[in-house]
Amino acid sequence: MPELPEVETTRRGILPHIVEQRVKTLEVRQAKLRWPVPDSIHQVAGKKLLDVERRGKYLLFRFRNGTVIAHLGMSGSMRITAPDEPPGFHDHVDMVFSDGRRLRYCDPRRFGAWLWTEEEPTDHPLIASLGPEPLTEAFHATYLHGKSRGRKSSIKAFIMDSHIVVGVGNIYANEALFMAGIHPKRAAGKVSAARYEKLVQAIKQVLADAINMGGTTLRDFVGGDGKPGYFQQTLRVYGRANRPCRNCQTPLKEIRLGQRSTVFCKLCQT
Repeated sequence: MPELPEVETTRRGILPHIVEQRVKTLEVRQAKLRWPVPDSIHQVAGKKLLDVERRGKYLLFRFRNGTVIAHLGMSGSMRITAPDEPPGFHDHVDMVFSDGRRLRYCDPRRFGAWLWTEEEPTDHPLIASLGPEPLTEAFHATYLHGKSRGRKSSIKAFIMDSHIVVGVGNIYANEALFMAGIHPKRAAGKVSAARYEKLVQAIKQVLADAINMGGTTLRDFVGGDGKPGYFQQTLRVYGRANRPCRNCQTPLKEIRLGQRSTVFCKLCQT
């Protein structure tokens, strides 16, 4: 599933090619996504795209008369195509610009979304209840420690809750907890303020590193497959079960936690 770094890399990849460009039309070949694509979304025709923002894993295409709220779902991607490039079977939506270029949305599993709102998009029901952005000053140890008090759920589940903080998907929860030296099964309410300081720093670092690595492949968004290459980063624990810990050489252990693969070092994480 695309996580925050992939969505942010997508935003950075497509933005320079389409911002301040006028939309000629929106071609919807398959309206049956996670939620039906509304007819009202065609109000973008003839309008200039002012900006592309990100909130959590949602992309916000802002126009003067409203905003397209897009989500990549489980398997979606976006890329810029040439005017004459034919769509593939899973290419469901094209935002066609006046210069002929197309922002093409591909979604094999059709679990993404293209929605329209004329209100402030951050007040939309899908977005309004989201927690703070992890790379902003609003996300800090005092906030996270305060939210955790009395919580019996695991620290891993806690930081993956988008109502607590957005964008800490499974890969990054594994990595951040290892960097902070915290066992993923430890109750969130039992983690000290000092350890939350380390955890917040680790979350910010791992997400920033992933975005920066994705940023090296922005050319893929023009004529490529639209998928950033940040997965090629050197991961410390995720996907390395039974391999030696990079710190102490102890074989890493894998368990299922919240139906997700969880890899950790039993010596380095307590």
